[in-house]
Amino acid sequence: MKNQNLTKFPNLHIPLFLIFIVPEKIFTLWRSERFTDYQTIAKIDNLETITNHSKQTKLNIMSRRYSSTTADYLEWSDAMLLIRKLMDDNNPKMSLLVAIGCFFGLRISDILSLRWSQILDKNELTIIEGKTKKRRTIRINPQLQEHIKECYEKIHPVSLNSHILLSQKHSVFSIQRINVILKQLKKRYKLKINHFSCHSFRKTFGRQVYNTSGENSEMALVKLMEIFNHSSVAITKRYLGLRQEEILEVYDTLGF
Repeated sequence: MKNQNLTKFPNLHIPLFLIFIVPEKIFTLWRSERFTDYQTIAKIDNLETITNHSKQTKLNIMSRRYSSTTADYLEWSDAMLLIRKLMDDNNPKMSLLVAIGCFFGLRISDILSLRWSQILDKNELTIIEGKTKKRRTIRINPQLQEHIKECYEKIHPVSLNSHILLSQKHSVFSIQRINVILKQLKKRYKLKINHFSCHSFRKTFGRQVYNTSGENSEMALVKLMEIFNHSSVAITKRYLGLRQEEILEVYDTLGF
């Protein structure tokens, strides 16, 4: 009795489960001259289409999952208070992270790549951004310079060439580890923020630039668009949560 779990080809029996596991192999085989059963070939072609569709569906689900996870910004006063509290609690590394994150507006990957020689006693910082590969120059204001110097003295790095944020194992903090620490800080200091992650500082920077721009808010958005490397002001407004606030304000205009 023939095995019903086999699909029969001329001189070849292939288990059906192999068709799902290695569709690329089957696709290559049915192109060869060995297969002359065109009805069976059509079935295999359809199976490959189904498999590819399943892969794309999985990718779409993953994309929706990650796009729904957003970081919120800290109020500027809360961020500055957190910097001081971390120093008072002898946590200069995290104090430095918050300060540089809020004042520089860099991605966390670029912050973690910084070395002391780039920021200590410097008026400006010039880097090549890791994601965009673009050159960016940042001015370091006097107050931040003082804070960087204070953190340096408390951390006591091995050399000026050391990375600014090293763990106790003398390796650069991973982004995952930073996010875990930030969740702990949120709980310990009772921070008023829903989604607190390493990306929150970049948004905090943007919101403060916008909030202090006054009548020049539109020009501030144009500058932020360039700094964040966005393709339009509309994207920058959505990124900073401004568009959502504008939409919600519509409801405030209604009344009895």
